[in-house]
Amino acid sequence: MVEIIKKREQTYMKNGSKKPYGFELIIDLHGCDVSTFNRKSLDAYFAKLCKAIKMKKCERYFWDDVGLPEEQKQTSPHTKGSSAVQFILTSSIVIHTLDLLEAVYVNIFSCKKFDKEIAVKITKEWFGAKEARTHFIERI
Repeated sequence: MVEIIKKREQTYMKNGSKKPYGFELIIDLHGCDVSTFNRKSLDAYFAKLCKAIKMKKCERYFWDDVGLPEEQKQTSPHTKGSSAVQFILTSSIVIHTLDLLEAVYVNIFSCKKFDKEIAVKITKEWFGAKEARTHFIERI
């Protein structure tokens, strides 16, 4: 694995390209409004976010215990929440909500550039977060 990475770095340097492969924004939110932790709200969030950062939505998938009988539920109380993946034309947006912690964790990865400030603003406002921590990574 290290050898492959070294070859990639050498190729990156040889062709003189300074262009990253992609961009990843990691957003951790705390003190959120748990009433937004549902499928309808998450769908609306994905629609608003994708429009604002100019991304084309593709397939979207949820994982949660909605509609399952008690004996089939797989989450324990401290991990209760919803997870969703919104595929976009250039990669994906992944979200995890945790009800008891009033927390939301979002990863936006795209090969296409996007406005990270707008993404953070919309995400923080949507979930009513009192606190936000972010990391932005250029992937090579």
